[in-house]
Amino acid sequence: MTAPVPAQSLTAPQDRAPVREIPYNYTSFSDREIVLRLLGQRALDILKQLRNERATGISSHMLLEMLGDLWVVNRNPYIQDDLLDNPKRFDSLLETLRERLERIQSRANNNALTLELMQITSKVIDNFAKDFAQHAVLREKARKKFAAFTRKDNIQFDGLARVSHVTDATDWRVELPFVVLTPDTEEEMAALVQASIDLGLTVIPRGGGTGYTGGAVPLDARSVVINTEKLESLGEVELRTNLPGVEGIVPVVRTGAGVVTRRVSDLAGKHKLVFAVDPTSQDASTIGGNIAMNAGGKKAVLWGTTLDNLLSWRMVTPDAEWLEVTRLNHNLGKIHDQAEVSFSVQYFGHDGKTKKGEAKLLSFPGRYFRKEGLGKDVTNKFLGGLPGIQKEGCDGLITSAEFILHRMPDQIRTVCLEFYGTDLHEAVPAIVEIKDYLDSLDKVLLSGLEHLDERYVKAVKYTPKGARGSLPKMVLIADIVSDDETAVARTAAEMVRLANARNAEGFIAISPEARRQFWADRSRTAAIAAHTNAFKINEDVVIPLHNLAEYTEGIERINVRQSMQNKLKMLDAVLAYLQGDLLELRNVPDYEASAERSAMVDAKRVHAQEYLLKVKARWECLLANFDQPAAGFPELLDDTARAALRPTDRLIDLLLRRDLRISYRTEVERSLKEMFVGRELNPLRETLDKIHSRYRSGRLFVALHMHAGDGNVHTNIPVMSNDYEMLHEAEKVVDEIMVLARRLDGVISGEHGIGITKYQYLDKREVEEFATYKQQVDPKGHFNKGKLMPGSGLQNAYTPSLRLVEREALLLEHNELGALNKDIKDCLRCGKCKPVCNTHIPRANLLYSPRNKILATGLMIEAFLYEEQTRRGISIRHFDEMNDVADHCTVCHKCFNPCPVNIDFGEVSIRMRSILRDQGKKKTSPVTWASMQFLNLKDPMKINLLRKGMIDLGFKVQRVAYKIAKNTGLVQNSKRPAGTTGTPAIKEQVIQFVKKPLPAGLPTKTTRAMLGLEDSKIVPILRDPQKEGSDAVFYFPGCGSERLFSQVGLATLAMLYDVGATTVLPPGYLCCGYPQNASGDLHKGTEISTENRVLFHRVAGALKYLNIKTVIVSCGTCMDQLLKYQFERIFPGCRLLDIHEYLLEKGLKLDGVQGVQYLYHDPCHTPMKTYAPIKVASELVGKPVLLTERCCGEAGTFAVSRPDIASQLRFRKEESLRAGIKELTGETTAKNGNVKLLTSCPACQQGLSRYADDTGLETDYIVVEMANHLLGEKWQQAFIERATHGGIEKVLL
Repeated sequence: MTAPVPAQSLTAPQDRAPVREIPYNYTSFSDREIVLRLLGQRALDILKQLRNERATGISSHMLLEMLGDLWVVNRNPYIQDDLLDNPKRFDSLLETLRERLERIQSRANNNALTLELMQITSKVIDNFAKDFAQHAVLREKARKKFAAFTRKDNIQFDGLARVSHVTDATDWRVELPFVVLTPDTEEEMAALVQASIDLGLTVIPRGGGTGYTGGAVPLDARSVVINTEKLESLGEVELRTNLPGVEGIVPVVRTGAGVVTRRVSDLAGKHKLVFAVDPTSQDASTIGGNIAMNAGGKKAVLWGTTLDNLLSWRMVTPDAEWLEVTRLNHNLGKIHDQAEVSFSVQYFGHDGKTKKGEAKLLSFPGRYFRKEGLGKDVTNKFLGGLPGIQKEGCDGLITSAEFILHRMPDQIRTVCLEFYGTDLHEAVPAIVEIKDYLDSLDKVLLSGLEHLDERYVKAVKYTPKGARGSLPKMVLIADIVSDDETAVARTAAEMVRLANARNAEGFIAISPEARRQFWADRSRTAAIAAHTNAFKINEDVVIPLHNLAEYTEGIERINVRQSMQNKLKMLDAVLAYLQGDLLELRNVPDYEASAERSAMVDAKRVHAQEYLLKVKARWECLLANFDQPAAGFPELLDDTARAALRPTDRLIDLLLRRDLRISYRTEVERSLKEMFVGRELNPLRETLDKIHSRYRSGRLFVALHMHAGDGNVHTNIPVMSNDYEMLHEAEKVVDEIMVLARRLDGVISGEHGIGITKYQYLDKREVEEFATYKQQVDPKGHFNKGKLMPGSGLQNAYTPSLRLVEREALLLEHNELGALNKDIKDCLRCGKCKPVCNTHIPRANLLYSPRNKILATGLMIEAFLYEEQTRRGISIRHFDEMNDVADHCTVCHKCFNPCPVNIDFGEVSIRMRSILRDQGKKKTSPVTWASMQFLNLKDPMKINLLRKGMIDLGFKVQRVAYKIAKNTGLVQNSKRPAGTTGTPAIKEQVIQFVKKPLPAGLPTKTTRAMLGLEDSKIVPILRDPQKEGSDAVFYFPGCGSERLFSQVGLATLAMLYDVGATTVLPPGYLCCGYPQNASGDLHKGTEISTENRVLFHRVAGALKYLNIKTVIVSCGTCMDQLLKYQFERIFPGCRLLDIHEYLLEKGLKLDGVQGVQYLYHDPCHTPMKTYAPIKVASELVGKPVLLTERCCGEAGTFAVSRPDIASQLRFRKEESLRAGIKELTGETTAKNGNVKLLTSCPACQQGLSRYADDTGLETDYIVVEMANHLLGEKWQQAFIERATHGGIEKVLL
């Protein structure tokens, strides 16, 4: 906030915690760092001197406000864009800054230091204004320059693009990039690099943004980030016999730099091969990034890291030319096992084709690439001058590569070992023991050995496989492989036996499903930082296996010390509190002050202080004597420790084994609460709890998980980014860890790289070698300027603190913004949401992953909170930006499952839409509005009238427009869609709306109209009078199944009728409320849901005799919404089932339709929650059904609300459909009905029908397809006739 503060607050003494009095500072920076960054060292020195001379409130307040303005604008692209686009608002800001400056100068009383400080500040403000003007000019110049070589929508100055590329998975930030480029092809790269050089910009190559050391974080404000995610070309697996210097057949795959690692693994798997590069981030990391970082993974223990598996790679040089590196005489294994390793480096001209001289040969001893005895090592950035690999984008831009693939032995076993007890010396040596045992075998290989310590076990919410009733202290998960089934089974059993001897239990998984389940927890390790709002310091050291136990003990020693120091801080805080006035005690009811009352409290207080001082003395003595023999300090030991004491034990040994425990709750909290027991002292006890909670959140700990087979230890320290002391204490801990790693003959990075987080730990030789190389290949810093060079590091890096944003929102009474901030604050930026996100399709110009949108949302909230406190007020532009992010979501909720911290961006989008609606800023189209009105209606006449206008006439007009647009060439479905960032033009929206035709041949009436059941006062009950004894079901058809595709509702009723079910329909037309909620109209959605539940309770009461046990739906969104209705309270003991699941249980299925093969589109909101959808579909149609992935693009009203974004989704879906047709028929289009597309969602039925012209696919509902074949071609008329003549009972409600 902006309260006046004394001038000395800017320069707190060293013995005090640095203060945060500069307003709008929602970052890890204290005031000191902000002053240094904005004003420089001299200004900070002046402030130190002024602190000792005087304290002035008003001048200090104005200076703080100025610094706050400059700092928030400096780091927030949304505020920058607003000021660039609105000169009046920028002038207002400048006027405010200069006005404050003048007022401070007028109050200076000719104080030389104050005037000098104001002179510095004035110069900074002038430069700030000048930079803005230059920024605007350079933007226009850059836009024109880059447009000559790439599409205009690939040149991105918008806030979303810039904030998405300001950081990686670390969340460290230094400077916002000036511009982000997303080229479509590899061929564009050299020209764009040259244009960047001409503009004076430094190029930062960027892939998936999953780095853990800040390698892609811009250090220079004049940076252009070139995002390679669109370089998604992935070739077929080739069996090559012409590898240079290699005999025999070798499987090879060529891939673009932007291909997600998992895709290469999946392609290899289809050919029963293995892609060895499998970092934990493989669902989001890209090939280019893997090469630049030399990434590894769990399979590195068998086949090495990226470097070991590369055959060749191609890159753009700092001269905007090309080079290609090819590995010669590949040993098809770990590179350090080869005596001599050779590479050919061929240079090409700017066109990428013209060779420049002869190829250069680079040769190295194999052992040069890693420190002796280590399986991984990426510390040596120079790497003998080998271009690209391990250089973190500092010497060029990698665009494509070739990799060798491996054959995985046929037999695989996954072994999970759970270690219990408290003795690390019992558990950790098992890693070496198991590795040595497996290395001694000829027929069995170790292809992965991963480790989780007890903190990770808790963080990933690990479910123990054993029955001990407690969490294990350590978990090892191993993959062992062999071609001999007996040998691999025997080996797995022996591993379990070895573990049993170390107080562990072992479990063996054989089936692919069980193996995947065993490995699932390993993919959620990023959750370790969930409690610190997703910020952690990542270190990945490599330790020789024989030193792992000592390293682990060293880490636990740090943890014990940090825990004790934290408890001592709590003690000091409690002691300080007890010495105060204890004003809280006056808040109890019927309080009356008296001398006797005070004496009573004082006596308790003195007793508590004496007790606490004794506890403190004991803890401090323990802390000071960690390494002393425990036997020499009997007074520090309790009975448990004395009983467990071993002759050689030090105090730290007892603490590490937990034979001696230091517990605040047991030794302090419990005793204090006994001393201060009683109602009158309850406020005091509550304050003690608050003190404990406040200090405990600042406790540091170090958590470990390992690629244990090669000693690669991921050492992570979760930190509260708003806690300055905690953050800098963590830096000291990192210093200790690096010293420990080096002392144990390890290295400081195994696969994460160096970036800006580890540079200070490189030794002199490592620094100088790379600096010399950089001077040779890129002396002007054309690539990644400043990175891995002297002066780089974390000095200027900050991280945002969403805790501070949350606090500000609370102070400003912005409850909804605070709730929105809370929804996103735990995001880890890991990118695991990207593969499943419908709005992350790089090749369709769609880069709106939840990760990117969360980064953007955080800064939007910051912009709202900042501008509300300024005289300029909140810019309309920020609402437009929020609309843009909220629009780019289909609310499919698919991001929830892969997220390690359970963020559902679908729910976040709904909240954003709700905020916009409440503010009157939600944008909507007339078609969307009309669609929602259609769903809200209950009156049959209005529904039928609107249906005539919208469906019958509207669909027909759209199809005519489509034909005209197609014939005139206005619509080109094969063309890559344009970007959709920003407010869409009306003309473009119209073109996109008619791009694919809406379905024809829809029924002319609704389901209820056909059956004469539109009266909302009656409850229809359908049953076949000729069939008795069947179960009763309640069918909720929903809008799509009865108002739009009424044949779906009719087919559902017909099939239920046919199996003899007694079907109860709700009275009248009802919407479930989901569309209203999804659009952000939470009030209407809640109103509909409440009304429906009340109505259903009345129906249940009236029809209690039917004993309804099943509620049937035929729509996924209805299923999602009805799951919230608590139907078990309406129809006791009931369950919700999709119609197809119900029919499966009843044993209905087709007998394999001849001449037709089926694709199945599983809706984003799949209605099948009980059984696997693809299994249900296959069983019902009587033959295997092929799943086609991705969203159809309809997503309820999404396609009419934002047809431009829907076109991007359809571009990707059409690829999936064609791939499915090709897999079934060998061709890319269906012909003469040989392939049919099935689904189980009304909106998807509409969306998929729009692909018919391009793919030849006819789309139908599964239940309609079944009715067509089981009930005959004219089943509709037949069923209506049977039902309306004695098959319907009408109960008056």
